[in-house]
Amino acid sequence: VFSDAEIIIVDVQMDIPFIDDEPQLQFESFTNAIKSIGQHVNEGALVIVETTVPPGTCEKLVVPTLSFELLKRGIKPDRVLVAHSFERVMPGENYLASITDYWRVFSGYTQEAGDACEHFLETVIDVQNYPLTRLSSLTASETAKVLENSYRAVNIAFIDEWTKYAEAVGIDLYEVVEAIKKRPTHSNIRSPGLGVGGYCLTKDPAFAPAAAKELFGKELNFPFSKKALNVNQNMPLHTVDRLESLLDNSIKGKRILICGVSYRQDLGDTRYSPSETLIRKLIDDGAIVEAHDPYLKYWNEMKLELKESLPPAKDFDAVIFAVSHSQYLELDLINWASKGTCLLDTTGMFDKNQREKTRACGIRLESIGRADGL
Repeated sequence: VFSDAEIIIVDVQMDIPFIDDEPQLQFESFTNAIKSIGQHVNEGALVIVETTVPPGTCEKLVVPTLSFELLKRGIKPDRVLVAHSFERVMPGENYLASITDYWRVFSGYTQEAGDACEHFLETVIDVQNYPLTRLSSLTASETAKVLENSYRAVNIAFIDEWTKYAEAVGIDLYEVVEAIKKRPTHSNIRSPGLGVGGYCLTKDPAFAPAAAKELFGKELNFPFSKKALNVNQNMPLHTVDRLESLLDNSIKGKRILICGVSYRQDLGDTRYSPSETLIRKLIDDGAIVEAHDPYLKYWNEMKLELKESLPPAKDFDAVIFAVSHSQYLELDLINWASKGTCLLDTTGMFDKNQREKTRACGIRLESIGRADGL
């Protein structure tokens, strides 16, 4: 197939393991993919790397690997064009629009490669409304993706300490955040939540530190990125602590229902879901845990069969809303739950009116990021 292609897009999963808390680059499967392209690609083809890679990967690994395979076939390396344009895609109902109607960054190894990449992207993306941004090097383009996701991960981690503060001093952090967002320079401040999941934010902040050391030979310190990864990994543990406080400081033997195990709303994707950390901790602490997700019947990472239909809240000591799926947003809490039920909302999905009406019926509804009773 590669030998028939004029354009080849590389989108290969690249994880980053940790050894003694230090990230280690792992290129084997990615390099094998590049080799297979080099063994079959024809002259004049364009290879666009979309994979989120450690900065420096294209210039220090992709180009040399392709060149080596091409030379073995008697093809001059510059006859195959190499570019990088990281994907900005959001799974879910707007999946296609997140590709065609969104800004893209790109760069070519040569001027010709950059021009060819730009021409291809213009055939896919609405560049009239979402113009392309061309950067000066492949490494700059790779860095843009990693920095973009690292920034978001740090922003989320930053809110974790304020979540705990708000609960401790008796305020509603959602209310505070909405007030701050009215200032345009602070419109992207994050809100409280269960934690961070998905394929990008859980690993991308580790790419630049590892690349600096292993690809560029530079010992650089990335304290914010490193701390953000650690904070975000452990964020679901706060929900366990909050639940314990709501259940008289003990969850041992308590029946807990988790509503939502995917990493984001209205999507059946459990990659690095914070619900996994949440459930493992609850089980370790002696709770009896069941889970439901309207988009999933089986949770592969946990080897767990999920409830096919949402069970009644009265069957449990507590219910944790871990994901704001539409089905949960549409719930009639008063009829679904029963007097004395403890509900814990980790996403801010229930507004003040819902909370007040629910509590008036004797159903306890609390939120991560809000003090008790707010």
